[in-house]
Amino acid sequence: MIVVEITKSFQNIEADLSRLKELIGAICSHFKLLSATVSVAIVDDAEMRRLNAKFLNHNSTTDCLSFDLSDDEALASDRSFEVVVNGERAVTEAHRRGHSSEAELALYVTHGLLHNLGFDDSTAEQAEKMHSAEDEFLQHSGYGLVYNRSERAREHKNRGSS
Repeated sequence: MIVVEITKSFQNIEADLSRLKELIGAICSHFKLLSATVSVAIVDDAEMRRLNAKFLNHNSTTDCLSFDLSDDEALASDRSFEVVVNGERAVTEAHRRGHSSEAELALYVTHGLLHNLGFDDSTAEQAEKMHSAEDEFLQHSGYGLVYNRSERAREHKNRGSS
């Protein structure tokens, strides 16, 4: 069974939490997790900066932090994840990028969860694979292209004008 818990300490974002839970469930199902607990905390920029300093020793804010809290001896399918997402940044970035703050927040949740499932984005090739997976999950969940939105729009425009 997949258990999803979402806490929202940053209130200035409209987000359908049941829809986010469905997205998380779909990602877990795709990776054949039979039993997992996924906790998501939606925080503001100040809290994200504090957590980033505490856990990664970075004196800056970020969009998400993710932690695999699974017991080393637990079955591979019995996992426990914590994903902290920056709701304040989601609102700002969504406005800048021209989509809903809920879609941007869903991107952050997906990104953090994929990190916990073994994805990495430290090289250009790894990042491309990860961002493509993010957009695939987000499209299937009705959020549309979020990460590669502007790049894909340019590609589509260029194909249409050829």
